[in-house]
Formats: sequence, C-alpha cells, structure tokens
Amino acid sequence: MKLLANENFPYASKEILVKIGFDIIHIGQECAGITDEEVMELAMSEERLILTFDQDYGTLIFKNGYRPPQGVIFFRWDEFLPNEPANFLIELFKNKEITYDKLFTVIDKNNIRQRKY
Repeated sequence: MKLLANENFPYASKEILVKIGFDIIHIGQECAGITDEEVMELAMSEERLILTFDQDYGTLIFKNGYRPPQGVIFFRWDEFLPNEPANFLIELFKNKEITYDKLFTVIDKNNIRQRKY
C-alpha cells in the first residue's frame, strides 16, 4: 500500500510507518506548500492513499469532482500525540475487510465512516 501524508499529518507518525515498511511520501518533506489540488493530482498519478487532517478533501471529492482511486483517510481528531495516527493506522490496516479504494474514510475517536465516490 502506497501512502501520501498531507502536510498536517504528524511527521513522527510518518516515520513510524516508514520503519515498518510502508511506502509513504510526506508533503511537508517532499513538496511543502503545494495546494490541496496538487496533493490530489500527486496522489492520483502515483496511486497513493491520502492521509490528512484537512476536511477540505471532502469538498474536493464531493463538490469539485476529484476521484483519487486509492481513497482518502480523513482524521477528525482535535487532540492527539504525534505517534497516535500511525499506531491507529497500523491496527486499522490489519483489518483486511476494510477497503479504501474510491472511498472517503472519516476517522474520529469513536467511529469510522466511509462514503463511496
């Protein structure tokens, strides 16, 4: 699974995911300051699942017509430690029944919701 971490995704979590073998690009490290649309284009061209804390990605998908094939995971968390997103994803990705392709996945502290696009 190839991942693309938005600038707001904690760098510490990115490093944890790299250490366990994930192919992940961090926007803040690779191409800081690009627009959300450019992040979408990069994810689509490289077939990467987007990890973000930015709710604007829902707007880009459902109102502006972007369709990243690998999907988007949006964390709706107000407070967290820098390593928490990685630890959550490690456990989530173990569940092979959950897929992400062409799905906007919203994760809050108590729930996971997915909406097809």
